[in-house]
Amino acid sequence: MPFFRNVVRGFLMGSADVVPGVSGGTVALVLGIYERLVAAIHAGSRALGSALRGRFGDARQRLEEVEWGLLVPLLVGIALAVFTLASLISHLLDDQPQNTAAAFFGLVLGSIVIAWRLVGRWDGIRVVTGLAVAVAAFLILGLRGDPVVDPALPVYLGAGAIAIVAMILPGISGSFILLMLGMYQNVIDAVDERKMLVLVVFLVGVIIGLASFSSLLNRLLRDHHDTMMAALIGLMLGSLRVLWPWPDGADTAALARPVDWGGPVLLAIAGFAVVSAIGWVAGRNVTRLPSPATQD
Repeated sequence: MPFFRNVVRGFLMGSADVVPGVSGGTVALVLGIYERLVAAIHAGSRALGSALRGRFGDARQRLEEVEWGLLVPLLVGIALAVFTLASLISHLLDDQPQNTAAAFFGLVLGSIVIAWRLVGRWDGIRVVTGLAVAVAAFLILGLRGDPVVDPALPVYLGAGAIAIVAMILPGISGSFILLMLGMYQNVIDAVDERKMLVLVVFLVGVIIGLASFSSLLNRLLRDHHDTMMAALIGLMLGSLRVLWPWPDGADTAALARPVDWGGPVLLAIAGFAVVSAIGWVAGRNVTRLPSPATQD
């Protein structure tokens, strides 16, 4: 049952990752496994680093520190979601963009409420941090690059390394980062058409990005938990720009006033309610990383 439950969690994370504007990290936060996931990735990246330096004994020890019972089923669920839902999500975004965006808008709003409760103590620094990150994310996510035509394999490598950093951060969508890089449709097509060489290169980039970033993220969550959570809340607030159901045109990040708002608002409320309920249940089992005595 724990394995199956974690596969379902991974499936939910993977489903979010294929939607521009939603992060699998947001779902992990809602499900109460975010910090455990970061710690597992960090341990795996340390094992990989030791192996690459020829320190195989140390690598074996590091591998024993990985929470495989969490990580493996999550990866299985994420892979299942990506390969089974990529076409469906793409179809919904094309045919029902307003309703799809509204539902996920509510999901992220509910996630912000859950993350807010994880901050032990709010003070002026954390409030300013959250607001500054929210404004920066709002502005950055207003950028969008032109699609890259027939990218070379190294471009897929770099795209994977950059996108995975976003995918594990609540509030930043890896899919939207790919849109900003002009690589989203190329990656979706590679999944749909089973271009295995391209997918392997992209996966190598993902591994490089994880190994490079997970150590910093793990340390920040351990040593500056509340400040880091405030920053993540800011990221989620800023990311709502991408999910605004009424954009001012298909090829622009400008926002328009709500029109025909009845259905989208109901879907946003439903998304908020579902996430709040899941977060309430999962929140009772959230495991915080042990904090050092010098926690801020």
